[in-house]
Amino acid sequence: MLRKRLFAEYLGTATIVATVVGSGIMATNLSTDVGLQLLINTVATVFTLYIAITLLGPISGAHFNPLVSVVELFRKNLSVTDTFYFIIAQILGGCSGAIIANLMFEHPAIDPSQRIREGAHLWLGEVVASAGLLFIILLAVKQGIDKKIPRLVAAWIGAAYFFTSSTSFANPAVTIARSLSDSFSGIDISSVPAFILFQFIGAALGFSAFTFITHKSKSGK
Repeated sequence: MLRKRLFAEYLGTATIVATVVGSGIMATNLSTDVGLQLLINTVATVFTLYIAITLLGPISGAHFNPLVSVVELFRKNLSVTDTFYFIIAQILGGCSGAIIANLMFEHPAIDPSQRIREGAHLWLGEVVASAGLLFIILLAVKQGIDKKIPRLVAAWIGAAYFFTSSTSFANPAVTIARSLSDSFSGIDISSVPAFILFQFIGAALGFSAFTFITHKSKSGK
């Protein structure tokens, strides 16, 4: 039933963003060491990703990300209408998660971020993080190892937190939601459009790489 799938997308995205934002606020409360703050933020996010994808995957597919939903649309696994509703549920869920995290730490419910994130190096980081994410998901499905997706996605995002310049947002819904929190994990609303643009570019590259590597020519090579 579509309503259950949409609620799963809403709930999963809300939980992920609440974790990202909440752990970011907690990290800055616990330490002034930026490296330790990033580690706390990463560990909490990785655990939550694994749990959310494992438990809600059987219900909605655990997209929690417009990039995944749009790629599934292009692969004809999701209708245009369902894709639209999925994305709305993801954005609303993400914003709800940010608001809940803000309130838990006695911040204003909507606390617009002042953290500017812009520059070619950060945009390249989003391309890499998003391309890798989509490539991993698609290849895992193709190879019939769907049950490993929660671990693979959590592992990729955890690694990308540390090796990408942008700390791996790789999700338009999460990016929008993080603009609602003026915290360690926040992003100024003016930086959001470019991040989302390069996330979609990354997703397209990841999808292209997957298509190329799995395509069988007439010669079978």
